[in-house]
Amino acid sequence: MTTHGPVLPTWTCGGCGASWPCRTRRQELLAEYAGAPVSLSIYMGSHLVAATQDMSWAPAGALHRRFLGWLR
Repeated sequence: MTTHGPVLPTWTCGGCGASWPCRTRRQELLAEYAGAPVSLSIYMGSHLVAATQDMSWAPAGALHRRFLGWLR
């Protein structure tokens, strides 16, 4: 279990305080979903939807890049 989970409603990392998903959590997720990129995209897309509700003030493009832009 990771310590780099999201702290809601600010969507900061509980492990390092960076914006979630932080660099460490991204690496963990890539390893966890190795061979299943579509599943990872769906998982992160669901977090994007939740984050847009919590952070309605944030630009949509910035949230998209943050939650989905790093996926390979």
